[in-house]
Amino acid sequence: MSSLPTSTPAAQGVDAGGIQAFLDALESDPRIEPHSLMLVRHGQVVASGWWSPYTPDRPQLLYSLSKSFTATAAGFAVAEGLIRLDDPVISYFPEFEADITDPRSRAMLVRHVASMASGHVAETVDRALAQDRQELVRGFLLIPPDRDPGTVFAYNQPATYTLGAIVQRVTGQTLTEYLRPRLFEPLGIGRADWIHDRAGRELGFSGLHATTDAIARLGLLYLRGGMWEGERLLPEWWVAEATRAQIAHEAGPEVGWPDWQQGYGFQFWMARHGYRGDGAYGQFCVVLPEQDAVLAITSQTEEMQQVLDLAWEHLLPAFGPGPLSGREAADAALADRLTRLALPPAEGKAVAAEDTTVFTPAGGTCADQPSLTAVEVGPAGRLTLVDDGERLDLGAGLGEGGWRVVDEPLPVAVSGGWSDAETIDIDVAFLETPHHLLITCSPGDRTFTAHWRTRPLHAGPLRRMRAPRASA
Repeated sequence: MSSLPTSTPAAQGVDAGGIQAFLDALESDPRIEPHSLMLVRHGQVVASGWWSPYTPDRPQLLYSLSKSFTATAAGFAVAEGLIRLDDPVISYFPEFEADITDPRSRAMLVRHVASMASGHVAETVDRALAQDRQELVRGFLLIPPDRDPGTVFAYNQPATYTLGAIVQRVTGQTLTEYLRPRLFEPLGIGRADWIHDRAGRELGFSGLHATTDAIARLGLLYLRGGMWEGERLLPEWWVAEATRAQIAHEAGPEVGWPDWQQGYGFQFWMARHGYRGDGAYGQFCVVLPEQDAVLAITSQTEEMQQVLDLAWEHLLPAFGPGPLSGREAADAALADRLTRLALPPAEGKAVAAEDTTVFTPAGGTCADQPSLTAVEVGPAGRLTLVDDGERLDLGAGLGEGGWRVVDEPLPVAVSGGWSDAETIDIDVAFLETPHHLLITCSPGDRTFTAHWRTRPLHAGPLRRMRAPRASA
């Protein structure tokens, strides 16, 4: 993978003080845990940093930012004549023809599922799964739309899933297989892994694990109108259509989140400034055509509007029309800070047990993670989680300070130790997701409690809290 070209902020007309103010604001808000940031202007990376224990080479679960990659796959398929936007969705699934009788379902076009305009007025994923747990497309099409397709927006996972399923059907490949020679290799994107469902399809609407660098490169491709290093990859018309409002967004659950009220394109949100792909808990690809800039962020937060508010407040004023002079010291100070970004570990004294203590769930079951049945703390502070019948040895050193990173059996960082004479507090950060599991062990009664700081949207045993193994 080649590196994107780099430059100083001042050389690209960006005030380093504005970037510093943005970092200050992110780090001072207790509701936001930043994991990474890349800011690109005029094709040059002017700021990039990862908050330890997160690192540049590690992919992170992008949640719904995956949708923008699915739309890109659809754009390639349209350009190659494999899909037509004005084809009925049902035409790609003739085996469901006899089952789908509602006229609105039959009138639903590819462009409607691409733009979240299927005619449903609310999310359908639970109802679709109830209709058919094995074949989500069929379950989705069995739910009659409330209005005519193309007339109303609803953020709707099965719509994107169906778009991705169409791509996978007409190409005979998974999304990552199809995108590898068309997107990932030309852009210099290395590892990208997608969660599969029971049908063997990649989810499309979520589940992609990729690096912050990959997010930035996708944004650059769209900023450049589908061009990359002088070669046209995506049709210019597709980029234009994908990044303009295809459907208005009526006020819904995100009332008070103005950047979610600007309309929706083909799996891209319109914003008060530019447009973006985004995913749950603060995964962002923000494209700013007026500033010729891309902002890529991974994080853990439920306050996604606040992250954008801070970007508009601090970063937008930092963009100037031309190079800035006399800013060498400010640029150097920012560069130094970006090398020292770190999340505070859980504090605690070293655990120096001679024997292994087995802690069981307080109350009999761990409500937040029912498959977690035991926590073991052994000699030298060795931590083992027993989850779904599997022993996950997360290594020794609990309470020795800082984050202790383990790659197998799971990519995690562990911190914590004795927080007082009766309590061991442990923070387990699952490094290929936004999530932390916070565990409190009580040696007095040998019980533990555990809760997710933010609840994973893909439920299951802990062994799944990582990127899928890279496909050949």
